[in-house]
Amino acid sequence: MIVRAFTGGLVAGPIAALCLFSAAAAQAPAAASALPVSASPPAVLSPPAAEGVQTPAPQAPPPLPFAAEIAHFAELDAAAPPQACSFLFVGSSTIRFWRSLDQDMAPYPVINRGFGGSKIEDVDLYFDKVVAPYKPRAIFFYAGENDLSAGETVETVVANFERFMTMKTAELGDAPVYFISLKPSKLRLAQMPLQAEVNARIKALAETRADLRYVDVIPAMLDQGAPKDIYIADGLHMNPDGYALWTGIVRPVLEREAQDGRACGDTAIATR
Repeated sequence: MIVRAFTGGLVAGPIAALCLFSAAAAQAPAAASALPVSASPPAVLSPPAAEGVQTPAPQAPPPLPFAAEIAHFAELDAAAPPQACSFLFVGSSTIRFWRSLDQDMAPYPVINRGFGGSKIEDVDLYFDKVVAPYKPRAIFFYAGENDLSAGETVETVVANFERFMTMKTAELGDAPVYFISLKPSKLRLAQMPLQAEVNARIKALAETRADLRYVDVIPAMLDQGAPKDIYIADGLHMNPDGYALWTGIVRPVLEREAQDGRACGDTAIATR
């Protein structure tokens, strides 16, 4: 093989090419190490959604409890605004099912805002919808049974009622509240001791507040310590005889409240 040399030190031919390749390879690692290093790996992009597949929309929060009942009350108020300074009856289904309330308390104006299954905390939740707008002359309150049945403690039940009284004072001043004692129903005989504790706590609270009175319906509902036959088949809700019994207790209280001459806001109480 003949190797030709040229002036200037350059070598041509296969041997020269091999030498040049080796020199370049030796410099490659150093050049690579001089390149900047990224602080984090490149972002991994999610693959595009398949054609025709839509991303599900965010789910709406669940509706509040008793939203339909509260909306119905608003519809009733819009169709026939209640009379100012009426007597408000509010609470659970025992109030809701008092369908003869209007007639039982006539001629005094009453508003029935009971909603079935509710607890005291639910009345608190909707205070600005089922209590405050009516500016009532007085409030007759019945709730607490469902609370105990749901497993709430006596302390929680009483605390929720105290919260109701706090909201009432802030919004309605000294408007009186009549707490109707938790009733002894056939379905919930096992809860009577807890009911007695709640009743005792509320009665004691009433002795410290001029705007709270305790209405005891229990003795009239018992016969030798057992509930009278004044309930419908479910053993929880009263039949007309039960409400007649309540009328005999509650109406005189309402009448005394109506006749004491105390003004309701800027308006004296009126009969219709």
